[in-house]
Amino acid sequence: MLGATGLAALGLDEAHESAYRTLVSAGAADVPDLARRLARAEPDTERALRGLERHGLAARSSARPGRWVAAPPGVALGALLAQRRHELDRAELTATLLAEEYRAQATEPAAHDLVEVVTGAAAVAQRFLQLQLGASDEVRALVTGSPEVVPAADNAAEEQAAGRGVRYRVVVERPVLHQPGGIAGLSAALGRDERVRVVDTVPTKLVIADRTLAMVPLTSRAPEPAALVVHASGLLESLSGLFESVWRDALPLRLGGPGAPGTVVEEEPDGPDGTDLEILSLLLAGLTDASVAKQLGLGLRTVQRRVKRLMELTGVTTRLQLGWHTYEKGWVARGPLE
Repeated sequence: MLGATGLAALGLDEAHESAYRTLVSAGAADVPDLARRLARAEPDTERALRGLERHGLAARSSARPGRWVAAPPGVALGALLAQRRHELDRAELTATLLAEEYRAQATEPAAHDLVEVVTGAAAVAQRFLQLQLGASDEVRALVTGSPEVVPAADNAAEEQAAGRGVRYRVVVERPVLHQPGGIAGLSAALGRDERVRVVDTVPTKLVIADRTLAMVPLTSRAPEPAALVVHASGLLESLSGLFESVWRDALPLRLGGPGAPGTVVEEEPDGPDGTDLEILSLLLAGLTDASVAKQLGLGLRTVQRRVKRLMELTGVTTRLQLGWHTYEKGWVARGPLE
C-alpha cells in the first residue's frame, strides 16, 4: 500500500493527499465530517479541500450543498500524471540541449577547466551526491574510516543509483567494519549486489563516476571541507589506476551465511586452477580464444567465461591488465606449466 506521501510527485503534500484519500473512501463529506476523520481543524481541512479543487481532485456536490466529492482517481490523477510527464519531457530535452552545448564548448578545455575546487561541507556533499545520481554505468570508491561530509548511512544516492542498475565497486578501510552502523551499511550494499572489498588502509578518499568524473578531498587541515572534482584527463586516468591498484590487493567481502544474518565475512579470493593457468599461458603466447579452446578441448564459451572470471577475480578491466597481473603474480610459472 502506498504511504501518506505516495502522490508527492504529483505536487500533493501530505495534507492534500490525506484529505483526498479520505474523501475517496467516504464518497462524499462535509467539512466538519472530513475534519473529524482527518483529526484536523476545520479551517485546515477546508484549505486542503480548496487545494484539491485547484488540482481538479475534488468538487462541491451539486446535489447536496455543503458536501464535497472526490473526482475519479483514474481520470483526475491520470491528468496530473500526464502533465508531470510533459514537464519532465521538457526538462529532459532542456538538459540534453544544455549537455550538448556544454560538450561543444568543452571540446578542447583549458587546463584550469579540468579541475573544479568545491569548498564547504554543503557544497562538497551536494557534488558527491550529484556524481552518483548522474552515473549511468559504474561508480568506484575508496572509503576511509572517517567520513567527514557524507556519512555512509546518509548516502541515499547510492541506493538510488544501484536501483537504476549502476554497478558499484567499493574498497573500504577495515576500521569501517567496527564503526556503529558500519556492518549494517555494508550488508545493505552487498544486498544490492554491490562489490565490496576491504584493506587495512586506503591512500585517500575517492569516488569515480563512469570514468568521466572523479572527486577527491583536499587536506583535512583546511578551515572547512574542500574537494577536487576532476574531469576526463590524464589526472583522472591516474586516479582510476590508483583505484584499480587498491582493488586488486583488497579482500572481497560477502554476506554471512544463513546462520549469521546481517553480518559480512572477509574471504580470500579463489586462485586460478590448472585449466585457468593453461588458458592464460596460451593467451599470453598469442593464441586466440578459439585456438585456446581447440588446443585444450574446451568450448569457446568455457574459455571466455573463465577469462571473465579471472578478470573479475583480479579486478582488472582489460586483457592487457590481466596479462600484467598474471606475470606479476607468477601464475604462468605454477601448476602444470612448471
